[in-house]
Amino acid sequence: MNLQSKIAIVTGASSGIGAEFSKILVENGATVYGIARSIDKLKSIKDSLGDSFIPVKMDITKARDLEKWVDKTFDESNQPDILVNNAGLGYFADVDELSLDQWQNMLNVNLSGIFYLTRLIVPLMKENENICHIVNIASIAGMLGNPQMSAYNATKFGVRGMSEALFKELRYDGIKVTCFLPGSISTNFFNSVDAIDLHPNMMQAVDIAKTLKYVLETPDNFLINEIVMRPLNPKPPKD
Repeated sequence: MNLQSKIAIVTGASSGIGAEFSKILVENGATVYGIARSIDKLKSIKDSLGDSFIPVKMDITKARDLEKWVDKTFDESNQPDILVNNAGLGYFADVDELSLDQWQNMLNVNLSGIFYLTRLIVPLMKENENICHIVNIASIAGMLGNPQMSAYNATKFGVRGMSEALFKELRYDGIKVTCFLPGSISTNFFNSVDAIDLHPNMMQAVDIAKTLKYVLETPDNFLINEIVMRPLNPKPPKD
């Protein structure tokens, strides 16, 4: 895919890897609808990236709001080519200490939000004469279970499973599906998390964004359906 003049949707676009995804797409000629709940952060990104970044204040757990926005925004003359389902959140605690609200919030954002938006965008992509691409951001936690992460693991295993099914379902409609499974990334995601062992060798968001660019720009008949990314050396080497 040549990113020039392509139309992309990025959720969780107001910070972290979502902001970097938006930046690299715009820099390579795409128009990006950046979705997040914080309009102030989105406007700040627009000030930096220009008119090719279109802020969209939206809660992806609100299915009806998404339907209204998609119906109002897209038509035959404005078809999405790229969907990056990046928005996600995590709460980490022993299973008997995690609250019901925390469990439900993770399910709503990490799983239901992807379903709500993807089900609306797929019909538009099927009508698009060009090859389209959906990228779902899971986590290494979608492959490996760990203590105090059982609920988060469940949602990210779900993202991986959904991505696998969608890849097989949509490939003959000219829609690629790729699942990203990154390890620890240096963003504000872990700022308030005590259960995660932070370290100075975490991956950088800009490098994850460069990986997105590479995956999107592969030839039309070439698909990377799943990609795992980790820090080479997750802890400082011992003397």
